[in-house]
Amino acid sequence: MSSAFTARATRRRLLGAALAATIPLPAFAQARRVTDALGREVPIAAAPRRVVVMFNYEEFTAVAGLEGWQRVVGMNRYVWEGWRPAIFSRYRPLIPNLGAMPDVGSTDEGTFAAEKVIALRPDLLVMPYWSWVAAETARAQIEGAGIPILVIDYNAQTIERHVASTRALGAAMGTPDRAEALAERYRRNMEGMQERIARVRGATKPKVHFELGQAGAGTIGNSYSGTMWGKLATTIGADNIADGKLAGPWGPLAAETVLAANPDFVFIAGSSWVNRPQAVKTGYDMPPEVTRASLAPYAQRPAWQGLAAIRNNELHAVEHGLCRTLFDDTATLYIAKRLWPGAFEDADPVAALAEYHARYLPVPFSGTWMLPWRG
Repeated sequence: MSSAFTARATRRRLLGAALAATIPLPAFAQARRVTDALGREVPIAAAPRRVVVMFNYEEFTAVAGLEGWQRVVGMNRYVWEGWRPAIFSRYRPLIPNLGAMPDVGSTDEGTFAAEKVIALRPDLLVMPYWSWVAAETARAQIEGAGIPILVIDYNAQTIERHVASTRALGAAMGTPDRAEALAERYRRNMEGMQERIARVRGATKPKVHFELGQAGAGTIGNSYSGTMWGKLATTIGADNIADGKLAGPWGPLAAETVLAANPDFVFIAGSSWVNRPQAVKTGYDMPPEVTRASLAPYAQRPAWQGLAAIRNNELHAVEHGLCRTLFDDTATLYIAKRLWPGAFEDADPVAALAEYHARYLPVPFSGTWMLPWRG
């Protein structure tokens, strides 16, 4: 090992120790122990006053309320302001400190650093599981500085992890009743869908194809297997044609593979991305006619004219930001209702999403989040 490397490592340790020395650490003898999504018992101060949140901002808001943001002193700006700028802009005027919130960096971008967190003197860091895995060295430094880390995991897309993450947030932020209502709402809705489908599902599974509509119909976008839309599809018992066909959890699915599979349903994931003029447009304030106009080029792909989904008008737009969230049950309900309409005649997924906004989010519901190419 080089002397230069050793010197750098020593400097990092000294910096962490120096920063930690300035922090009023939680009184762990009096701390509660909160079970996080990984089943870890995390010692957390009775009322955390300085919290850093790295992801799942809408989930945090639903559980902790706008009042919870008064205690947030840092965030990973990239994954909200960068990935979902139209949604971020709706929360910015409602959260006075959001515009100037210090940035602790992103594990995806390689900008996350323990020093950034420690310098903010938090008494709690809320970290998504995928960042926890990616930042092993940094999290050891953070915990070594006496800062507890609460891990949440909505990306696993299981009822158990959704419920555990929601309860952990509620326990940490002092809103356990609100968290329990949200957790039970999610469990009830997802299990209810599975029960309905089990009663009507036959031996043959409907074949579904999901594609990211970010670059337009002229480009083959990512499909998903075992995660995101692929996970939602298999959760409700559909046959996701991407399973076993991708090198990883996501990637473009060859055009020939889609044609050979001949899916019964096609779902194109859109959003309010910036600088993506060919994208399928969904989200707040998006009129349905604009969404349908942006979706139409997919129906006009020459090779797709013979697909069962296109012939039967089963081409749909869904908001990409709806998967891997505490309200992804609404998108799941939309998919389930298209696949098994007889089992969900009384269900209204758009109304369910609007109700979730009205009860748990501070921004009003509007726009187009899921709809068929032809009404």
